[in-house]
Amino acid sequence: MGRQTDQVRRFNRTVAERVGVLHDHYLGGARPYGQARLLWEIGDGGTHDVRGVRDRLGLDSGYASRLLRALERDGLIAVEPHPHDRRVRTVRLTGAGRSERALLDDRSDALAAALLAPLGARQRDRLTAAMAEVERLLTASVVSLSALDPDHPDAAHCLRSYAAELREVFEGGFDPANSLLPDPAALRAPRGLLLVARLHGEPVGCGGIKLPAGAPAEIKRLWVSPRVRGLGLARRLLAELEDRAARHGSDRVRLDTNEALEAATRLYRDSGYAEVPAFNDEPYAHHWFEKRLTPAER
Repeated sequence: MGRQTDQVRRFNRTVAERVGVLHDHYLGGARPYGQARLLWEIGDGGTHDVRGVRDRLGLDSGYASRLLRALERDGLIAVEPHPHDRRVRTVRLTGAGRSERALLDDRSDALAAALLAPLGARQRDRLTAAMAEVERLLTASVVSLSALDPDHPDAAHCLRSYAAELREVFEGGFDPANSLLPDPAALRAPRGLLLVARLHGEPVGCGGIKLPAGAPAEIKRLWVSPRVRGLGLARRLLAELEDRAARHGSDRVRLDTNEALEAATRLYRDSGYAEVPAFNDEPYAHHWFEKRLTPAER
């Protein structure tokens, strides 16, 4: 991994130097990169929750507050209490802020063109394709996984989204109350757990596991938001659930799935699951799978 670490560091240095984030006046403007990036994130689309903006950028509250104060002092943003909850702060661009953001957009376009101009057509294609791949992989690397109570708002959002999607794709629809897991409380410790994936503070996926005493662990409610599919998140959730089961002492993991979920079925097969006879009477299942955890995994 040492060579990979060295390559990442060289890449970071090259990008930081080439795009100008080291300068006090980013893109020749009046402010450093941090303030400019915050203007972009706030955007011109209305009012935003300060906490949401901070989470999307991965900033700690102290640093975000300093950036906001600087922009507010220069008249570029307005920070105000939420009209329905004064504990929540909101932020929006002022007219001056929208003008400066438009200027930053123009200069950013010019910088991008300057990066591409010295290259031939094939080199430009290679660079932009590589950038798209780097962006995809970096996005995957900042997704976090947390064990949450099923009643947590982020967990509830994922479970609702899971059910809504299955209602669309299952022949005859889907009603969680008719499944063998009508109550997500079964995924609450110590009987189980529910993992929630977040990207920039927003819930984008989940996966649960039941941990019955004296029986194989059982994976339930594995779901990834369509907007982040292709990042390997379902595979990551599955692997983490297997690891949690192994740490709990399970030597086998089971799951069932519907024939309409072809991508999920491929994932399970590719991840070492073997199809087995039905081990439950789940009304929505057509396939049943089991995986034996190796000694190393346990």
